[in-house]
This record gives sequence, structure tokens and C-alpha cells, in this order.
Amino acid sequence: MEQWILMTKRADFNTIATRFQISPVLARLLRNRDIISDEEISSYLFGSLEDLPSPYLLKDVEKAADIILQKIREGKKIRIISDYDVDGISSNYILWRGLGRCGACVDYRIPDRVEDGYGINEHLIRQAKEDGCDTILTCDNGIAAIEQVQYAKESGMTVVITDHHDIPYEMEGENKIYHIPDADAVVNPKQEDSSYPNREICGAVVCYKFMEVMYRKAGIASSEIRTFLPLAALATVCDVMPLRGENRILVKEGIKRMYDTQIVGLRALLEVTGTLGKKITSHTLGFILGPCINASGRLKTAQDAMELLTCQTREEAIIKAGELVDLNNTRKEMTQKGVEEAISYLEEKKYYKDKVLVIYLPECHESIAGIIAGRVKEHYNKPVFVLTRSKDGVKGSGRSIEAYHMFQEMTRVKDLFVKYGGHPMAAGLTMEEGRIDELRRRLNENTSLEDSDFVEKIHIDVAVPFSYLSEDFVKELSLLEPFGKGNEKPLFAQKDLHVSSLRVLGTSGRCTKLYVYDQSGYGMETLYFGESEEFLKEIEEKYGKEELNRLKKGLPASVQMHITYYPQINEWRGTRSIQVVIQNYRFC
Repeated sequence: MEQWILMTKRADFNTIATRFQISPVLARLLRNRDIISDEEISSYLFGSLEDLPSPYLLKDVEKAADIILQKIREGKKIRIISDYDVDGISSNYILWRGLGRCGACVDYRIPDRVEDGYGINEHLIRQAKEDGCDTILTCDNGIAAIEQVQYAKESGMTVVITDHHDIPYEMEGENKIYHIPDADAVVNPKQEDSSYPNREICGAVVCYKFMEVMYRKAGIASSEIRTFLPLAALATVCDVMPLRGENRILVKEGIKRMYDTQIVGLRALLEVTGTLGKKITSHTLGFILGPCINASGRLKTAQDAMELLTCQTREEAIIKAGELVDLNNTRKEMTQKGVEEAISYLEEKKYYKDKVLVIYLPECHESIAGIIAGRVKEHYNKPVFVLTRSKDGVKGSGRSIEAYHMFQEMTRVKDLFVKYGGHPMAAGLTMEEGRIDELRRRLNENTSLEDSDFVEKIHIDVAVPFSYLSEDFVKELSLLEPFGKGNEKPLFAQKDLHVSSLRVLGTSGRCTKLYVYDQSGYGMETLYFGESEEFLKEIEEKYGKEELNRLKKGLPASVQMHITYYPQINEWRGTRSIQVVIQNYRFC
């Protein structure tokens, strides 16, 4: 059962509204997001690229730029090694294109998810050495590669790390002892002695900042760096970085530039996915474009996505974009099957009762384990690890809930892993098959999670009656975009609504249209995007089959509900109207 919580943070909303020429409701929404001072409100509403922190605050960024510029002057060959997800591929492209603009002799390698696993390894280092590379430049990986960096250094290579992942550490008593690879330069905002104010930037933004310094030192116009903003935005959303402060500005500005992006492959992907010419939002980035790029690294090779971004002609790019879209459709089918198998596994073995869910699907394609873990997490609202058999034993991915710091909890049982890494909300691992049961047992024995942590909390911003809604108000809400982690879409509520009619739209069974009216008789068309069959079943169980049939026929019925919602403008055949999208509901 969800717990609905109405936010009640206080402030002088009318004064804020007058000062910034916004509605009192929008002022309340800002307060709910802890945007309090005049400076914070101004930055939130009107912040620009000029407000971003200086890249020079990143530890080692100038040192790294000087090293790479010297290698360029000496004509040394530089190899970029990235991760195979959206953040890694975007990071790779920014470095490859940017260093090329600086005159570098540069190429790239993207590890194969199955053959190489995550990040830099000795095989990739040997290959780089054999290919005549003098310098390895990592992006979106490398901070945990202590032995690999040592091997590269012993091979006579220069190593520069750009990364954003958590710094590996060991506990000595109550103290954390951090371990950083002995690279020639390490650019990572999470280093303890880094003065960069935003520790939560993705790998592509680290690379964007690094190239900003490179361009300045190379005498290249700073305006050119902004070509990369759409990819920095895409990676920020897809890597689920908090959309506050700098990240929000980067995503907002990146989306603006995506409409006329100079990156031919990105424009082709917009075209093939049917989003070119439409409003681009963080949803477009996270649920339409990002999955297509990720699909290459999951089911084939991330090289395909990188080749799309490096295309020079629209014709070539359209073909490659189409291949990625087809690949993503295949991935969707595999994911759905995997989710069903995962839930069956938990139900049959009664593991769904555990506080930390560990699922072993030996035949599952290891590349979609993380997506499956995310879907299962949503189903049970518990932290989830999905493990699958690989050539190296067992590989797995985890997805977490807010109350469970996944990386820290894994560190407490790190002796079980051959390799591991990640964030508070997501992680990856390699381990021996025979230790799966021990992993399940120890994670659950160690956890301090309580039953209350598994109750999904729905935070309602404001109880707004339908009569308050207008086109101007809905337009004003766009000032809050882009939405995402840390800057969630506002959630409004209306209670004691009478349902006067309903019908299921389309053939997918995932859209139900209802006409509802409040106690004053004010009516509104609403849409619910969810399993229509389950929705109708709940009505029948609560009110009976006859009442359900009356609703289907548009006849008076006794069905009432409370809802949370978000309003939008619906345009149909030249007519504009406000409609409400139901997010959560309760029959009463």
C-alpha cells in the first residue's frame, strides 16, 4: 500500500510569487524542492551556462590537460577507453572529437560487455601498447583500476583517468581509507581533496569540463565546446544524475541545442525515433534516445552507437540509427521475458520475503540484468541484484531504493566478489557461482532496512482543485523542467471525485479514459496510463460488476476515487483543452 504524504513546507508564497512574477502555487513547488533563497530561486528559474562552476576547480584537470597537450605536440598516439553505456559512449565521443579538434593523434576502444567486462583491463592495455599507443585516457571508468593502471605504468605508458564513480575504500575501524590508482592524473569530482562543488556529475560532464580546459589552453573558441552539450545532457539524464543546480542547467541547455544539433548521428536518431520536430524533454532522453544507444552495448557492441555519432552524412546515419532502434525493440522483448522469469523465481522460492532480493537467472543475457533488476525493484520496492552465468563465473547488476546505499553495502561483503563497483543506487559485480547463497544470506543479515523502507512514499506537492487549472498555469509549470531525479515532476491531488464514465483506448490495454467531476460539479477528462485490465478489476472488486458496466455505458454510478495527477494540454484537430494524467489512485 502506498503512503500518500502532502508536503507542508512553509514560506511566504505570495511575496515570492510577486517578486518573481510567478503564481503562488509555483512558489510553493519551489519551496517543496528546497529552493528557498532569492539567489536559489533566480538560479533555478533563470540560471545559464555562465553560472556553472569553473572547470579548473576539478582536481588534476589542468594537470591532465597539460599532459595531453604535450602528447599532442609530441605527436604521441592517444587511446581513449570508455564504458559501453550512454554515459561512456557520450564521454568517448566528446573526448575523441574534442581531442581531434586539438590536433591529437587519437583513437578509441570500447570494452565488449561480455568479452571484456566493465572498464579498462590488461588485455586492452596490451592491445594499446601493441598498436603503438603512448597514452591511455579513460572516461566513465578507471577510478577502481588500481592493478590495471599499475600494469600500464610498468609497460611504460602514460595514464590519465577521467571518471565520476565512487572512490574505492577500505574500512579501518570507523575510518575510510581511499585507494586511488597511481595514474599520471586523475580527474574525478568525488576525490576527497577536490574543490569542485558538484560531486554528482556524470562521466560525460567530467569530459566536457576537461575539454573546456583543453580548448582554452589550445586557443580554441569556448563557443565550440557547446556542440557537446546535447550529449552531456543525454548522459546526465541516462546516468540518473540529480537534476539540481549545474546538472539541471546543463540538461536544459543541452536540450535547447538538441533541436539543431550539429552531431549528424544524434539528429538521425531523433529522426528515426519520431522525435525530431517534437518537444524534447528529459523523458525523450531517458526513455527514447538513451535506450537505443544502450542497446548496442547490451546486445551487440557499443562500437555501433559510437559509429552512429561519428557519421558524417545523414544517409549513413539514418541506416545506423534504424539498426539501433531495431536492436532496442529486441532488447525490450528480452527484458519483458526476463522480468517475468525473475518474479516467478522469487515467488517460487519465497525469496520475495527477503529485504534484499538476490535473483539468479543463469540463462539471462548478462547485458539486460540491470534493466531487469530495475523493473523488479519497482515491483517490490526493494533493492535487487540480478545475477547471470558468464564465462567468468557469475556477473550481476543491482538497482536500489533510497534507503539502501548499494555500493556501501556491497563493500561490507566485498570478499564475496571478484570485482565490483557502482553508486548508492546501482552497482555491478563479478563473483563465483558457488557463493550466491552466501551473498543472499549475508546481504540480508547485514541490512538495517525496516519494513517501513519498502512502503512507497508518494509525495504530493499541492492539493489543487480542477477549477484552478488553466492553460497559463500548465505553461508555467514548464519553468520547472527538465524533470528527473532530484527535480521530480510536480504531483497534485484531488479527492472525492465521482467517475461518470470510462473506456479503454487503443489495443495495448494501457490507457483508460475517465470523465470525473468533483463535489462542486466541476468535471474533467482524465487519462490513466497503466494496466487497464487491473484497473477495471479493482473497480469490479470494490463496487461490483453492475457498477462497472454502468460506467462503461456512461450511466450514473457510485464509483468514487482520490487521485494524484499532472495536468497537460491536449490538442486535437485544432482544439486545445486541459486534461489530467492520473499518476496514483485510490477508490473510496
